[in-house]
Amino acid sequence: MKKRATVICRKGRRILLVARESKWALPGGMLKRGEHLADAALRELKEETRLSGKSAKYLFDFKSKQKHHHVFYCDISNRAKPRPNNEISKCRWVELDEMRRLLTSTPTDDIVRLASQKRKNGRGK
Repeated sequence: MKKRATVICRKGRRILLVARESKWALPGGMLKRGEHLADAALRELKEETRLSGKSAKYLFDFKSKQKHHHVFYCDISNRAKPRPNNEISKCRWVELDEMRRLLTSTPTDDIVRLASQKRKNGRGK
């Protein structure tokens, strides 16, 4: 199973999503050999959105059918504007309620739901 650093960035009730072709997903990607998980999360965020995370806080692991997601919360400046880069065609802040109307990857929906539950229960950002 492939290991992946997956990143959640929030602004109030909005979450940062990126699009590869037609599907929306959370920023993130595969680890490089010898790379620490938190470093991979920050690198992937910068590679895909040109945003520099201040830190990457580990939240939880999530296993989908094909990938093992190591999920991190990245704190970024409120003034920072994401811009698509590399394989990313679009990126934008999306209201949590709006996610239901978007074509997203199945792990994205599950990870966002789990992160929101943990946040409500006081165990996460």
